[in-house]
Amino acid sequence: MGKIKLKHYVIRKGKYGYWLPTPKMVEAGFRCISCGIDGPEAWTIAREWEDRWQELRKGREPSRLHVWPKDSIGDAFARYRRMDAWKRKPPRTREDRERGWTFIEPYFADLPPADITLELLDDWYGRLLRVKGVDIAYRAVKTWRSLYNVMAGMKLCPPGSDPSQAIRRQTPPPRHQTWTAGEAVRMVKGAWRAGYRGLACIIAVAWDTSFSPVDVRTLTPAQAMQTAQEWGFLIARSKSGEAAVGTLSSRTQRLVLAYVESLGVTLLDDAPIFRSRGFAPGPKGGRPRAGVPYTKDSLVDDFADLRTLVFGTSEKRRLMDMRRSGAVEANAGGASVEAISAKMGNSMDGNKGLQKTYMPVNLAAVRSADASRRKGRKLLGLERNEYRKLKLSAE
Repeated sequence: MGKIKLKHYVIRKGKYGYWLPTPKMVEAGFRCISCGIDGPEAWTIAREWEDRWQELRKGREPSRLHVWPKDSIGDAFARYRRMDAWKRKPPRTREDRERGWTFIEPYFADLPPADITLELLDDWYGRLLRVKGVDIAYRAVKTWRSLYNVMAGMKLCPPGSDPSQAIRRQTPPPRHQTWTAGEAVRMVKGAWRAGYRGLACIIAVAWDTSFSPVDVRTLTPAQAMQTAQEWGFLIARSKSGEAAVGTLSSRTQRLVLAYVESLGVTLLDDAPIFRSRGFAPGPKGGRPRAGVPYTKDSLVDDFADLRTLVFGTSEKRRLMDMRRSGAVEANAGGASVEAISAKMGNSMDGNKGLQKTYMPVNLAAVRSADASRRKGRKLLGLERNEYRKLKLSAE
C-alpha cells in the first residue's frame, strides 16, 4: 500500500503521524490529532479528520466520528463542542478539556450522566492514579466536573449533585525547576546550529519576556512594538487575557530579525512568526521554504529533541520553566511583586482590579523588573559559585 497523500498529514521523528490543522482550521474548532505510528491505521485516522474538515469547508455539517446514544455523556460532549459557549473558550482551555475527555471517553461516553455513581467515579479515578499518575488523574476529574455542570444545564442530570465532589483529589506537586541564563544561551545556540531556527527564537524570546510557551509560539508581526528605548511585543495573554509587554535584549532582537530575513517570505500581520523546521531547499535551488507554525505538540516534541541534543537524556526541564526563571531572577534582584506581576501579565500582586485600573501595561514596571532580573542573575550566579566552592572543600 502506498503512502497517504494528505495536505495536513505530517510525520514527526521519522515514525509518528499527526494530522496538523492550520491556524484557520484551529479557529474552526479543529486540533492537532496524534494518529500513532505511521502506517495504514494512522492514515485512516488522518483521512477521517481530513474529510471532516473538507465537509466543513464546503459548508456542510461535519460527520461525527462516533455516534453516541442520545443524551449519553458522549452525546452531551459532542453537542457542547458545537455550541458557541465552547468556541468562546480560550484555546488552551479547549485543549485541556479535549485532553481530559480522552480519559473519560473509554469509561463513560456511552452512559447517561445520571447513571454515574460515586463508586464508578472512585474506581475510575483510582485506575488513573495507578496507571497515569497524579497529574493526569487530577486534570481528568477537573474535566469531568466542568462537563457535569454543562450536562446539568442540558437537563441530563441534577445540578449540584456531582458525585465526584466526594472524591478528594491528590494535587500535583507544583513545579519548581528553573533555567540559568547560560543554559538558555546554550539552548538557543544549539537550536540554531541544528536547524531549529524558529525554536531558537522562541527560547530566546521566552527567556527575555517571561511569556508562556503558547504566548511566544503565537506571536505575530502585529504584536511587535518599539519605543525609544526597547523593542519587543505587546500581547493579551492567552490564558488570563491580561495585557503584557515583553522586551527583548539586543541579542534577541538581532536573532529574530535574522530569522525573519531567512524565511524568504513576507509574513502577514496576523501570521505566527516562529515556525518549525522547514528549511529544505526551495524550488529550482531557490530560497529555503518556511516551516509550518508551531502547535503545542510540535513545540513540545522539538524542544524535547533539542534538550536531549544539548544536555542529554537525563534532562527533563521544560520550556515553561523559563517563565518561572524570570520571576526567580527578578525576585532575587529585589523587584516588587507589582513589578513582577506587570512583567508577567498576571495578577500575582493580589489586587487585580487596581492593576487593571492603574497598570494595564506599566512599561516602567516592566523595565524595573528587567533591571531587577539582571541584578538577581548576578546574585544567583554568585550564590551558585559559593555553593560549588563549599561542595569542593567538603570533598
